[in-house]
Amino acid sequence: MSQTCSILTHFTSSSSLIGQASPKALVRRRGADGRIPVRTLDRGASSSAAAAEPTGYPGGSYDTSLLVKYEHHVARHIWFGEERGPKKELKVAGHGLKLNSRVPLALPPQMESWVSRSGLASLQRTSLNKIDTNLVSAFVERWHLETSSFHMPFGEMSITLDDVACLLHLPIRGIFWSPQDVTEELAVELAVDYLGVSQSQAQSHVRSCRGSYYKLEWLYDIFVHHRAASSWAYATRAYLLMLVGSTIFADKTFTLVEARYLLLFRDLDGCSGYSWGAAALVTLYRYLGDASMYSCKQLGGYPTLLQCWIHEYFPTVGKRGENWNPAGNCGLPRAMRWSYRQGVLKVDDLRPILDELTPTDVIWRPFEDHRAWRVFDEICLYMGCLKWGETVVPYLPDRCLRQFGYRQYVPSPPLDCMMATDIDVDWISYHQSVVDVIGSSSVATTPSEVVDGYLEWYYRVSHPRLVPPHRDAPREVPVPVYDAGPSDPDWARVSTLIRRYLRQVNAEEEDPQFSDLFEALHISRSH
Repeated sequence: MSQTCSILTHFTSSSSLIGQASPKALVRRRGADGRIPVRTLDRGASSSAAAAEPTGYPGGSYDTSLLVKYEHHVARHIWFGEERGPKKELKVAGHGLKLNSRVPLALPPQMESWVSRSGLASLQRTSLNKIDTNLVSAFVERWHLETSSFHMPFGEMSITLDDVACLLHLPIRGIFWSPQDVTEELAVELAVDYLGVSQSQAQSHVRSCRGSYYKLEWLYDIFVHHRAASSWAYATRAYLLMLVGSTIFADKTFTLVEARYLLLFRDLDGCSGYSWGAAALVTLYRYLGDASMYSCKQLGGYPTLLQCWIHEYFPTVGKRGENWNPAGNCGLPRAMRWSYRQGVLKVDDLRPILDELTPTDVIWRPFEDHRAWRVFDEICLYMGCLKWGETVVPYLPDRCLRQFGYRQYVPSPPLDCMMATDIDVDWISYHQSVVDVIGSSSVATTPSEVVDGYLEWYYRVSHPRLVPPHRDAPREVPVPVYDAGPSDPDWARVSTLIRRYLRQVNAEEEDPQFSDLFEALHISRSH
């Protein structure tokens, strides 16, 4: 708590300096990168005065110590009306339709046993047929790799290990995987030894992939061939590699999977020991970090996981089809609750909508009615680095405590995973980090509760809005004040819809023609 207080004190003192009047009028121009530079020293000015001069970006962040890569972030460009290219949304490929055609209604019993024990069986049915690229892109624009979180107007949120467990029913506990390098020659050998293809066939295929990859379609053909020949081990390996390559390990080629992942399935009886949930999260975090940069135009990873996470937490954003109500669930992964519906809003339509979201627009704990099938595991509150292969990402539940039912405090500076040396040991001995995360907090009395000073801190170190209200608006973005809002999700949705309409028509509460709507808004907020 002392660290939290020191952080708050630091930013409070910085804020008071900004409010002091300057003894000399000064015009400070924005640089080519959109950043407001440190003032050059006037003759006779002290270095301490220069140090007190605020730096940062229009709209935030004003303290640049947290989002150190913001200069290259897409949000910095969007603030000035600069898009990634002619297409504002990312290229996002979902394999749902193809996977539906490739996953049989039932596997042979000999294969079913291995697939079930692997921990990956649920991935056969969780993929959305299509992805709403505009909706997904709008959230990617708010992702920051330094904090492994989405920066919303009211604070940070993230896709957690508990979200993965509930949405995909993948195992969270298990070991991380440290692969060996796989050359094209080794990719050929692996295909011969573990997929049962000839040397010449493997060489020809790997050569056509121009690297250590296999085509997803080729793996499906191998699965079909060996299933017909009752070569169950070969068929199962080809099937599982095709499955993970179409879901949690999907990359930006959209047609290939890395050959090294075949090593995961050498021992079909032992592949259940991996933390597949962490693997899915590490891969998605990595691609979210890439896609949040202005120069990137594609998103890899499992987009179904991201889109279904949005559907669960943000009931008023985007279009979605609902296959069943949570109360009628029979133990299926929660991602299967949702189906694709074509949205009408483009990414630039969604930006101001996300900018205006409030804490009451969020279902902070959407999986409490799913605990009969996925009990909350305290390891989901582990704070540290997650690793899969050579990719290491920070996992920081202390930045999204409201998703766990705790009051949000000002978090510690993010971990530097480049300096992490004992990630596997930290993961196994996770208990102390859990104590560190929740020991400084308390159970929230309202779903969106934060400590005093949190939003003031957050609006200094983040860029919580993507669209400036006016091009000539002041550099500072005001910190919002939120009321408690309705606790019931249905009333929260009613409140959001009324508030959105009143905002669109610039209604004022004193206007008689809108009096009934404002009364309805007040009623909805009291529930």
